[in-house]
Amino acid sequence: MARPLLPLLLLLAALAAAAAFAVPARAALGGGGGGTGPRVGGWSAIPDVSDPRIQELGEWALGQAKRARLAGEGLRFRRVVRGEQQVVAGMNYRLYVDAADAAGRSAPYVAVVYEQGWTSTRELASFNKAPRAH
Repeated sequence: MARPLLPLLLLLAALAAAAAFAVPARAALGGGGGGTGPRVGGWSAIPDVSDPRIQELGEWALGQAKRARLAGEGLRFRRVVRGEQQVVAGMNYRLYVDAADAAGRSAPYVAVVYEQGWTSTRELASFNKAPRAH
């Protein structure tokens, strides 16, 4: 009688052990569960754009835009005022940069930067004038 139950008990123990290590699919993809991390594939707000790394990324983007002649030489970085991030095979950042033109007037731009830490890749995808608020 005990013999036929042994394979069933072993199967149940294996399933219980696997369930203990499983991560629900929604949690693994950043959905549901009240998680605070970015959602895979979707844009989410950068919680603290005053972080020095985000500010450095915005300044780097303006420097690259000048090099590529997407921005005038007289443009100066002031700060990143807000931003969004998107998890991909690395991270996309959409940064709203407050710059100053040669006359010192505010010149808002939107920079999109791709970064992949494990390969030390950083690329400027776009750098465009931000639409003015109405």
